[in-house]
Amino acid sequence: MKRQVVPYREWSPSIHYAQYQRLLPGKLVHRRLYDYELLYVRQGEAATTIDGVRHAWKAGQLVYLPAGLYHQNEVVSSPDAELLGIHFDYFGELEVSSDEDMVVNELYPMAEKFCIEPMNETFPPLSEQLIYTPPHVCVQLMEQLVEEFTARPAGYELVCKALMLNILMQLQRTRSTLHERAAESVHGQRILALMKQMEAAPAETWPSKRFAESLCMTEDHAAKLFKQVAGQPPGEYLRALRHREARRLLRETELSVEAVGAAVGCPDIHYFSRQFSKQEGLSPSMYRKLSRVL
Repeated sequence: MKRQVVPYREWSPSIHYAQYQRLLPGKLVHRRLYDYELLYVRQGEAATTIDGVRHAWKAGQLVYLPAGLYHQNEVVSSPDAELLGIHFDYFGELEVSSDEDMVVNELYPMAEKFCIEPMNETFPPLSEQLIYTPPHVCVQLMEQLVEEFTARPAGYELVCKALMLNILMQLQRTRSTLHERAAESVHGQRILALMKQMEAAPAETWPSKRFAESLCMTEDHAAKLFKQVAGQPPGEYLRALRHREARRLLRETELSVEAVGAAVGCPDIHYFSRQFSKQEGLSPSMYRKLSRVL
């Protein structure tokens, strides 16, 4: 994923796709995007599998899918689900003439086409969180954007740009508010501290008993509060954290595959390779090779 520090005044999003969708139950293709996507559930329930972890999201929630992230979306609810999808980039980088231009052809990936995600001193990148619960005003803005993009009256590009900037800031404020609320409570502060400890030491064991003792509460209640702050249960958060760290070590270091596995709590090279391949769809050595080509 390409990230770059860019002040807000230079953000200039371009919309590539904005439509309502009604989809039947089932899994969609496993893919990566060159651009970014917001996928909001208007009705029903969906799920996204990333790094081998399945994340469920229901009506009133959206998933933020950044450029270059392997993922597989799925409609869970029956008889269908109604979604609102928006594809965009932050700086008008990607030339799109058809839907295929937004999706990576894994036989011929083009590294130069992956769009940049901006960072700044006020908020971290939106990709640091997967699932959002946008406020009503944000949902209204997304619906306005779909209407504007579909009708395409004179000047619609400028209107869509303005709407997208507002949508992005609404999502930033939503996440900021959630973490501020967590930080305001004693338990929230402890959970945030635990999350930082897990990030610093992913190879350690993190049984549910350890969480409960740290928070001075039952295991069930500790898991429930952790999910409210982190957006996923402790076990899923740790698996995703370990897989993300393994990917980073494979990309950025010369450590052996066995050493990478040990660094993320999987000293058995065969077990680590099986688990990594299951989640990524590639062996650790093949992932390292491809990541350096891209």
